[in-house]
Amino acid sequence: MALRLLQVIFPVKHKDEVEQLLHEQESLQTWTVVLDEDLASSSVLLMTEQTEKITDLISERFPNQEEFRIVLFPVEATIPAPDPQEDEGQKTAESGQEGEAQPQFGRVSREELYNDVADGADLSINYILMVVLSTVVAAIGLLRNDVAVIIGAMVIAPLIKPNMAMALAATLGDLKLLGQALRTNGVGLVIIVILSIVMGLMIPIDPEAEQIVSRTDVGLENIGLALAAGSAGALAITMGVSTALIGVMVAVALLPPLVAAGLLAGKGLSFLALNALFLFLINTISVNLTGIATFWFKGIRPRQWWEAEKAKRAMRIAVTVWVSLLVLAVVIVLLLR
Repeated sequence: MALRLLQVIFPVKHKDEVEQLLHEQESLQTWTVVLDEDLASSSVLLMTEQTEKITDLISERFPNQEEFRIVLFPVEATIPAPDPQEDEGQKTAESGQEGEAQPQFGRVSREELYNDVADGADLSINYILMVVLSTVVAAIGLLRNDVAVIIGAMVIAPLIKPNMAMALAATLGDLKLLGQALRTNGVGLVIIVILSIVMGLMIPIDPEAEQIVSRTDVGLENIGLALAAGSAGALAITMGVSTALIGVMVAVALLPPLVAAGLLAGKGLSFLALNALFLFLINTISVNLTGIATFWFKGIRPRQWWEAEKAKRAMRIAVTVWVSLLVLAVVIVLLLR
């Protein structure tokens, strides 16, 4: 059972209101301390899926209160351990309560998810360096026909988080996050393409090498794999299991097809380069589409109703675009076959 420690810092004058609100909610334990003559702090030990409900209640009860701050901590362990039967009883009781708009299905809170995804979509010097290094590693792996090296490149490539950020932005209708994710994605892809083309111009390439050929042979199974891996990636993020993303990075393989496309383009092998680029586009489309679907299924919604309406419109547009592109990709694959 995943636990979180939720800490609320607030003005002392609201102490009774905050305590009453928190004690009305299901939790493992709640305690409050007065920090000084102006501030107090309440801490709540609770299950991960309960955090969003409480943070929403506090935000709604005390809107526009700059003195309030909510801090969320992951809990590695607690002694005594929580009672599993009590845990199940809380879940059953919550499922019967009215007013809980969306089920959470054991996921992290909206705020925790947003912070994790937005951090991964940040355009920083570290992101650029990781893109450059992973591109070099992937190119060497393709040129040497070395599967292990290619897998290593997929693991260190920071490409999955910006795409997950795009999917989350579409689900929440968050244009700011969408712009950040698009910028980060765009810069990363431009670096990969330019660096790969330059290496293709300078280094001998065997276009019949197994690892290069496999990135130019596109079939329906590639679409199925990308859809499943994209959904698994979004699911792992909503569960707070970031280590599972390593497997998703390897399965969905965003980096190797794009590097292969650049290497082949550098040698003037345009048809093969387009095939590899097509595989990359299929993977990107699938990751974003299944990411949106998974976030929606897991109950990710904006907190305010007016934001929810904007999110619905944004999600409809995004899903329409991604589904149309995926259908077009399927048609092209069938025609090529």
